[in-house]
Amino acid sequence: MFGKKKTIPSQQYDPAHYRAVIRCSICTGEQVAGFKENATGKFHEIMLIRNAADLDEFKKKYGVDEITKEY
Repeated sequence: MFGKKKTIPSQQYDPAHYRAVIRCSICTGEQVAGFKENATGKFHEIMLIRNAADLDEFKKKYGVDEITKEY
């Protein structure tokens, strides 16, 4: 009944097809991290960014070095 907590392995993305983006709202200041397809421009939400720790977690989990911001 009580078992070990499952760990989620770090996800990988293909930089040839996707790029890391933080989408920011001008009105509310909400920030969402995700990946944008290079070919179609479609944005895939991954997680809400509330503070610097969330951003560091996203970078570490997906192995991202640089992220662009879009408003």
